[in-house]
Amino acid sequence: MDRIRIVGGNELRGVIPISGAKNAALPLMIASLLTDDTLTLENVPHLADVEQLIRILGNHGADISVNGRRERQGESYARTIHFTSRNIVSTTAPYELVSKMRASFWVIGPLLAREGKARVSLPGGCAIGTRPVDLFIEGLTALGADIEIDGGYVNATAPQGGLIGGRYVFPKVSVGATHVMMMAATLANGTTVIGNAAREPEVADLARCLNAMGAKISGHGTSSITIEGVRSLSGARHRVLPDRIETGTYAMAVAMAGGDVILEDTDASLLETALEAIRRAGAEISATNSGIRVVRNGAGIRPVDIVTDPFPGFPTDLQAQFMGLMTKSSGVSHITETIFENRFMHVQELARLGAKISLSGQTAKIDGVNRLKGAPVMATDLRASVSLVIAGLAAEGETMVSRVYHLDRGFERLEEKLTRCGAHVERVSD
Repeated sequence: MDRIRIVGGNELRGVIPISGAKNAALPLMIASLLTDDTLTLENVPHLADVEQLIRILGNHGADISVNGRRERQGESYARTIHFTSRNIVSTTAPYELVSKMRASFWVIGPLLAREGKARVSLPGGCAIGTRPVDLFIEGLTALGADIEIDGGYVNATAPQGGLIGGRYVFPKVSVGATHVMMMAATLANGTTVIGNAAREPEVADLARCLNAMGAKISGHGTSSITIEGVRSLSGARHRVLPDRIETGTYAMAVAMAGGDVILEDTDASLLETALEAIRRAGAEISATNSGIRVVRNGAGIRPVDIVTDPFPGFPTDLQAQFMGLMTKSSGVSHITETIFENRFMHVQELARLGAKISLSGQTAKIDGVNRLKGAPVMATDLRASVSLVIAGLAAEGETMVSRVYHLDRGFERLEEKLTRCGAHVERVSD
């Protein structure tokens, strides 16, 4: 099993290309089930989760071809993938596939809308909270679906004649449920209004793609999305937006290790709240023609308090990384997690490096230390794994991160990108 070895102490200097967003690519790929034409997606990252979803879509009958697997485009390996779901051969998403990645549950929306039925296993994925599917079920029920849970599967059927436009207000913001309800509503009869919808850039990116396919969606990027149902969707060509989580992660890595790095092919507007927190910690961040420049000289890291919130708030997917940064701050900082109830599993691993962190409910108190010392640590989930890398960049000696398959789910060629900027990071195969 692979591990990541880090020897801390080197500043980062150079250019890091930002990949396409995993959290945008996955729903875009699933949207290909809504049409029998070809949906072409550009800038798709090469990640374990993307490969898993390719297998799941193939199970439903999608024909998939990939360009650019070995093609260098600047410093990145962005791929173009063509999805053609001319014939849906199965409306069942089995447990052995869905259990490996939670987002695969989202196929329930397109399958139900296009085929009038879907049988999808209850999802798996990272163990960072229960994340129930009740919001998905309530949203689809508002469109006329008849849904029951039996034997670990969600069985959904549409009324004769298809789904019916409706109005539903989410009791809490859910990115995944917004994705699913929006996709299902594109082929419903009549108009659908989604209240308290997720405002994340990835939701707006999906809406732009669906509109290019012939959908009639407005209000994306706000908390109220309106979808006028159409009879069918066509193919389209769409470029996946930059990964704001990867952008924030590398910005925090520079703030931690020091140096001067250009984050290329990204957009500061996708994560303004997170960038402002990194500025308050002591880094200089500015926009460039090609992306974002992050600089931190020898000055210390200042403590900053944050609270995770839905967009445009501080992203929960950057919480672990920011905690890693705060471990070497010059004072006391607090991080409050409001999205997931079990997302502090990285605390014990950071403590192995010498971090001083205490928990009280959903708030972590971090007493910054002058020194971190390398140690063997274990990744517990996707974002936690990269927080250990960030801490390891500033730790004395060697840090060895095991269970990096979590890392491979969401970060494309991380060790290569950091090494090109002067870090001592390498993948070790047992």
